[in-house]
Amino acid sequence: MRLFSALYDRVMRWSRHRHAPFYLGGLSFAESSFFPIPPDVMLAPMSMAQPARAWRFAALTTVMSVLGGLLGYLIGQFAYDLIAPLVGPGGHYHAAFARAEGWFGRWGVWAVFLAGFSPIPYKIFTISAGVLSMALLPFVIASAVGRGMRFFLVAGLMAWGGPPMEQRLRQWVDGLGWLLLALVVLVLVLR
Repeated sequence: MRLFSALYDRVMRWSRHRHAPFYLGGLSFAESSFFPIPPDVMLAPMSMAQPARAWRFAALTTVMSVLGGLLGYLIGQFAYDLIAPLVGPGGHYHAAFARAEGWFGRWGVWAVFLAGFSPIPYKIFTISAGVLSMALLPFVIASAVGRGMRFFLVAGLMAWGGPPMEQRLRQWVDGLGWLLLALVVLVLVLR
């Protein structure tokens, strides 16, 4: 069954759409403060489909992500009461929020850098930084460096692969998709 190749083709068509950079910017902004889907899912195919524009896409993603991180910081700083049911005791994100606070206590501004570069939910750290009243300038610098390193790495790798990688991946996407789906089901069953 070729379910994933049809989805792959659709994503690659979308990545070439003239409004794709606008959507990439919006997703990058939202993911840094409240949205659960990372911008890499758009940045990677866009950079692979249009390698000449990859650095521009990475810069856009970085800038919008840092601006979204500032929104997360402001939410933590001024609207904690609104999110307390989610991050406080008994809240869905309480464990992640408590872990972020521990990281800040242990590593300070480096926690923001690590969260910005890694697949750790960055939004938890942007909000935590605001709640803990972290100094704003170090927060912005660590966010820009961490996020920038991540997004330029993703864009660079995809641009390096370019159209040949796109074609090779197209050949394997169905097998990889079913394998990933089986792994997710296995993890859920074993959990």
